[in-house]
Amino acid sequence: MLDINTFIKEYITKRPVSMFVSDIRANREQLTHEIEGQKVLVIGGAGTIGSSYIRALLPFKPSKLVVVDISENGLTELTRDLRSTDGMYIPEDYRTYPISYADPVFEKIFRKERGFDIVANFSAHKHVRSEKDQYSVEALIENNVIKARKLLDLLAEFPPRHFFCVSTDKAANPVNIMGGSKRIMEDLIMAYSDKFKVSTARFANVAFSNGSLLAGFIERLMKHQPLAAPSDVKRYFVSPEESGQICMLACVLGKNREIFFPKLGEEQMMTFSVICDHFLHTLGYEIYSCKSEEEAKEFAVKTDKNSKRYPVFYFKSDTTGEKDFEEFYVPGEKLNWERFASLGVIEDVKIRPIEELDTLFDDLNQAFSKSDFTKEEIVNILKDFIPNFEHEEKGKNLDQKM
Repeated sequence: MLDINTFIKEYITKRPVSMFVSDIRANREQLTHEIEGQKVLVIGGAGTIGSSYIRALLPFKPSKLVVVDISENGLTELTRDLRSTDGMYIPEDYRTYPISYADPVFEKIFRKERGFDIVANFSAHKHVRSEKDQYSVEALIENNVIKARKLLDLLAEFPPRHFFCVSTDKAANPVNIMGGSKRIMEDLIMAYSDKFKVSTARFANVAFSNGSLLAGFIERLMKHQPLAAPSDVKRYFVSPEESGQICMLACVLGKNREIFFPKLGEEQMMTFSVICDHFLHTLGYEIYSCKSEEEAKEFAVKTDKNSKRYPVFYFKSDTTGEKDFEEFYVPGEKLNWERFASLGVIEDVKIRPIEELDTLFDDLNQAFSKSDFTKEEIVNILKDFIPNFEHEEKGKNLDQKM
């Protein structure tokens, strides 16, 4: 059996311990002061990053933890995992709710609590595949932007001491609608920074996160299906543990209007095909390279499940929204490389006038109110708001590939 955490350390991050351990140790006193005895709300807490954030936060002993997520099964597994972990601190007041943070019942819960000291929002459409057509685009923007504003208005009534909303490296010079929506989210939360402290983080792909291509390798293997991966797309990677620690540090130690990112160099970027090679070799397989999806599927069907030859199909990326490489910041942003050993900080993020955001929301809502709006129309609205939004429509999406 493959130990995924060990595999990530040896072949992907190539770090035996988290890169954020030194910053956590150096700031333990402040983290304890800010978290211990505090009321915490985590939205989207059943996902990979949200649940990792919870595990990073709990050792500092908050007095209350409320977790909201639309995945009832995910919340169940989160609870079982926390309560099955030796030495894990869980506050006596620990509750989970399988609801959307845009539901009226969420507002009832929030008002009953009269707010929280620490609020972290991980609810998001995070996949590039979420821009297949105009309907998937509307759902993506609704979740990442429009619902987020409703949350911010609610928070303004009961201001938290710390508010964090997760972003992505794809928000820097975005080329897909998901990245564009996260760039808007950054502008949106910064517009509320005069009401309460806000911070966010752009970070790398989380290795073997829920729904990711790497997590799919495990599923394909269990079903004896071929593995497929792009050979030309380079990405930064962090472990699930590291993803939660980034967010905790940015949330609690971040100052108002700051964006955090991990200090990773270009030499640490990897292609998915290289990771796939390591994955199969570690399991003792010999790679059988195929020239097409069809050949790979046929080989899997015809080959005995005990065979040590495993079919893979590596391809050049040709779908809408894929970026050849990732970046965490853009020219003109004020960078601080000195405050933390493992994190860079974008300081004094510029605030866009709320009038510009109001216009954007009006344009989006007007477009979504029409039954015949198009994806191209939404792209043009985003281009008007995001000067460096370079969206290229290729006519093919990830749902059309293995």
